[in-house]
Amino acid sequence: MTPDVDLLVAGGGPVGLGTAIMAAEAGLRVVVVEPRPGPIDKACGEGLMPGALTELQALGVDPPGRAFHGIRYVTADGARSAQARFRHGPGRGVRRTVLQAALAERAEAVGVRLVADRVDEVIQGSDSVEAGGIIARYLVAADGLHSPLRRRLGLQRPAHGQPRYGLRRHYVVEPWTDLVEVHWAVDAEAYVTPVADDLVGVAVLTATRGIDLDAWLRTRFPSLGVRLVGAGPLTAVRGAGPLQQNVSARVVGRVLLVGDAAGYVDALTGEGVAVGLASARAAVAAVVADRPEQYESSWRHATRRYRLLTRGVLAVSRSPLRRVLVPAAEALPPVFGAMVDSLARA
Repeated sequence: MTPDVDLLVAGGGPVGLGTAIMAAEAGLRVVVVEPRPGPIDKACGEGLMPGALTELQALGVDPPGRAFHGIRYVTADGARSAQARFRHGPGRGVRRTVLQAALAERAEAVGVRLVADRVDEVIQGSDSVEAGGIIARYLVAADGLHSPLRRRLGLQRPAHGQPRYGLRRHYVVEPWTDLVEVHWAVDAEAYVTPVADDLVGVAVLTATRGIDLDAWLRTRFPSLGVRLVGAGPLTAVRGAGPLQQNVSARVVGRVLLVGDAAGYVDALTGEGVAVGLASARAAVAAVVADRPEQYESSWRHATRRYRLLTRGVLAVSRSPLRRVLVPAAEALPPVFGAMVDSLARA
């Protein structure tokens, strides 16, 4: 088979488009295949850490949003809190639809072809891969948390432990702080991200399925519920999960998995975009070098800090130490500050 393009990207979300931009800027011919029209919304925290924002700006993408300057942990009743400010510039709250639109515009500007279609069957040869009616030298699967391509390739592995789920909704209210707030209840966390001058996104992570988000904000997070009194919801509740996704390998022949498709621990540390772009850069480097086998080790190196930190915080949150997490952060500002700084540099 004679390749039509160098790289076919399955999935037109932020990480898929970021992969395409990186590849096009490296001189590759790139096609992105995505079946869903227009900017795609999904349940996510929408907070770009400073490292992720810097990475996007390096790609020529600077989406509008609302700056935030650090992270605050708060007990559900609001009685205790700890905060730390970023040391090397702000992050930015950006609606996912806005981010995807900005990335799509940039992708087209650098010569990426966007195709409205679906990638189902994948046929691999010795020097090419065919999918979606397109023959490419390589295929990158960026088709999300529950990646159909990952399953078709036999790379999905069972997750262990209690599954976690996320829900998100936007509320029309002026942000009351220039920080991202994480409210800790006994069985859930609520993340509040300013995304515009009159809008906040609220995401709840929990092991409980089928919750009533607004009711939980009133009962599980009373101090946050008070903040949202009179704030009209702008969007419907969106959900995602189970969050943990285990993968046996990130590369099979000429197919490489990036972003959430490559495996996921939890949304607790809010590093999805930063980690996804790091995996994209490693995948593009492997494709440019024509050495797909190097991607597995590159992926592990690029995501190691995220995986260790997220698993560590998740383990604490599932233990009896959860109830003292916020007081401990309040009592140990240097430790909390170091953790926040690590997140910021992701």
